[in-house]
Amino acid sequence: MRTTVLVAPAGRGVGITTACLGIVRALDREGIRVGFAKPVANREPDHTIPLLSLGAHFAIPPAVPRGEAEALLAAGDDQTLMERVVAIADQAGEDVDVLIVQGMHPEMGMVHSSRVNALMLKALDAELVLVAAPADQTAAEVAETIAIAARGFGALSDGRGVGAILNRVCERKGEPGEADAESFGPGSAGCSGCAVAGLSEACLREHRAALEAEGLRPIAIVPCNSELMAPRVKDIGDALHAQVLFPGEARTRRVKDVAVCAMTVPNAVKALKPGTLVVTPGDRSDILLAAAMTVQSGTPLAGVVLTGGIGPDRKVLDLCRKVFDAGLPLLAVQGSSYHTATRVAGMNPTIPVDDAERVERTMSFVADYVDLGWARAFAKPARVPRLSPPAFRHRLVETARADVKRIVLPEGSEPRTVAAAAIVAARGIAKCVLLGNPDEVRDVASRQGVTLPSTVEIINPPDVAHRYVAALVERRRAKGMTPDRAEAELQDNIMIGTMMMALDEADGLVSGAVHTTAHTIRPALQIIKTVPGCNLVSSIFFMCLPEQVLVFGDCAVNPNPTAAELADIAVQSADSAVAFGVPARVAMLSYSTGTSGAGEDVEKVAEATRIARSLRPDLALDGPLQYDAAVMPDVARLKAPKSDVAGKATVLIFPDLNTGNVTYKAVQRSANVVSIGPMLQGLAKPVNDLSRGCLVEDIVFTINLTAIQAQQAVRAKAARG
Repeated sequence: MRTTVLVAPAGRGVGITTACLGIVRALDREGIRVGFAKPVANREPDHTIPLLSLGAHFAIPPAVPRGEAEALLAAGDDQTLMERVVAIADQAGEDVDVLIVQGMHPEMGMVHSSRVNALMLKALDAELVLVAAPADQTAAEVAETIAIAARGFGALSDGRGVGAILNRVCERKGEPGEADAESFGPGSAGCSGCAVAGLSEACLREHRAALEAEGLRPIAIVPCNSELMAPRVKDIGDALHAQVLFPGEARTRRVKDVAVCAMTVPNAVKALKPGTLVVTPGDRSDILLAAAMTVQSGTPLAGVVLTGGIGPDRKVLDLCRKVFDAGLPLLAVQGSSYHTATRVAGMNPTIPVDDAERVERTMSFVADYVDLGWARAFAKPARVPRLSPPAFRHRLVETARADVKRIVLPEGSEPRTVAAAAIVAARGIAKCVLLGNPDEVRDVASRQGVTLPSTVEIINPPDVAHRYVAALVERRRAKGMTPDRAEAELQDNIMIGTMMMALDEADGLVSGAVHTTAHTIRPALQIIKTVPGCNLVSSIFFMCLPEQVLVFGDCAVNPNPTAAELADIAVQSADSAVAFGVPARVAMLSYSTGTSGAGEDVEKVAEATRIARSLRPDLALDGPLQYDAAVMPDVARLKAPKSDVAGKATVLIFPDLNTGNVTYKAVQRSANVVSIGPMLQGLAKPVNDLSRGCLVEDIVFTINLTAIQAQQAVRAKAARG
């Protein structure tokens, strides 16, 4: 029996779609099967459904077009409209625990949105959650506004209770309504992001108390965050109908501020900061050159817009071509600089339907503020919850925070690593140690606009290398290690980081953004060694499919494992899966299911299955299985009807590195799946390798995995005594 929740606005411009995105994510994190419907469209086209589909990765039935709804209402045929609403809700709510239904929001010329929402509340027998954005209202005033809206639904008197979400709550230091008159940033007419770091406990208590005094349940009090409103350069170009001279990375670079540069270069340079969109007359070649030089020096500007309908000098463009080819977008418009900047500031803040990154960030940000007690009340104790990708990622962060570990990053001055360390510190995931020249590290951070918290430690390798010479000689004496050789080895930051782990000065290590896998792993194999009883280091990837997380192993380390090694990989991978919250149902993969095929490769998988079962009879493990038989229930019923793993496998073990690496990359790229890893398993202390093409987010998640592995290593060591 599903629960239906109607999310409706208590005013104009409250961010109801943002609230729905956050609720869907919060429920999904708890393993609750959630569906979404927007039964009646607001406009043509209505962007709500594409946005939720983009973020939630499930099918959403189309809405009743606004024109058709208005025609039925005008004819007094409420019943037919509500019959269609119920049909849409039933379609969206099939096989879910909770159905989130978004109500209509009021628009200019629309007088029926409140009436339709009240009709839907009754027709769907739904619980009601109202969304408001306080703007300049006090806590008491906004609570009263929501209560008035709730009474309009007749909802405060029916005994069910009404939930309330406060969106974009600002905790201003000055007078209400004050804004930065100098700012031309997107959305600058409102809040400038004063509460990005969160709201004070006093502010939260005041709002909660005001809502509860009106008989409302606080579901979420969400701070304002200007970064969530940052559009891409592409979005600004579309809004301005700009001519694209060089597209660069216009689809990914975000605009955090807009600088109108019509002054001399020495004065204009002050405004050239990370994330800034430079607006300047088309004949100001000096400003264009200054912007190009700023980018070359390491400051990532968002882009440049040339105004006045004046084309840039071709010779100047040729001088700047390197930065354009490297990704700096260059646009041109007909209007003046001031007019252009004003239009950008007044842009519609609605998220574009193709901006997956902004949808993801918005969903996660809002979900962080949803009351967990309210969300968990929808869970059905009798049902085994699935582990969705959002739930998995959220669990990673929370687990790491519970026991913060010290992770060393040998590539300490690498820009992506520096940015990742700042994020990890801000989220409280781990204590990061950057190995690098402190001045160089801080310069890299500054040029990226990254503020390194004081909890991020920077160690200059030449200052500490001598401390590890004796310990390295002792550990490698049998291999001919001498003090001179040790000093040479310790010129390598990865070796220093490994020795820090060996001496319990660090709990884990992450490297590989600029080094090979072999370079990253070799010192650990020499110094840290494997877990007692384990002779093999292998790897897994966590594949975040739309519906659940699967574990793929080994896709990064062992080229052609023997049957015994394959069995070891299966056992390691199953244990890793369970440790990270993924139920372990292990499929030993082959090109043949059961005895349907023959050959040396099939026999190796069959033998590995026998060995793994003898090692761990407690595991749900089967093989050989083809990939489709392992993960698709309908295929499993035909090919392996007696298997307790086929059709529902969560841990997939590939017969060799060639098969595993090709498959994981094919799934990742073709299905647009997020893959987290590789995570190395089998070492006594965690060391994890990065792809040299990794993103900042990849490094953050790898540090997160490493921190949790470090927690597990401590527990395992204690258990061994």
